[in-house]
Amino acid sequence: MADINNILIKPIITEKMTEQGDDYNKYGFIVDKKANKIQIRNAVEEMYGVTVESVNTMRYRGKQRSRYTRAGIIKGRENSFKKAVVTLAEGDSIDFYSNI
Repeated sequence: MADINNILIKPIITEKMTEQGDDYNKYGFIVDKKANKIQIRNAVEEMYGVTVESVNTMRYRGKQRSRYTRAGIIKGRENSFKKAVVTLAEGDSIDFYSNI
């Protein structure tokens, strides 16, 4: 579990998280379900070269979904995931669009 590539799955780039990044210096990531806050902090600091003040985590259960098709009703479930909101120190920032 020590590999940072396995801890941070992808950044959350939504309108709400972009606004929080601009206003409050908070950035969101989808992370591994087994990762704890210390591992998330170390992974973000190592990958982006910033100082992390705090980490807040949330676990989401997968939602039930159903589709109406010609063959009948198909029921399924979305994947569950863990989200981390990372607050950076004053003056630090992460630019997700720099490597596009």
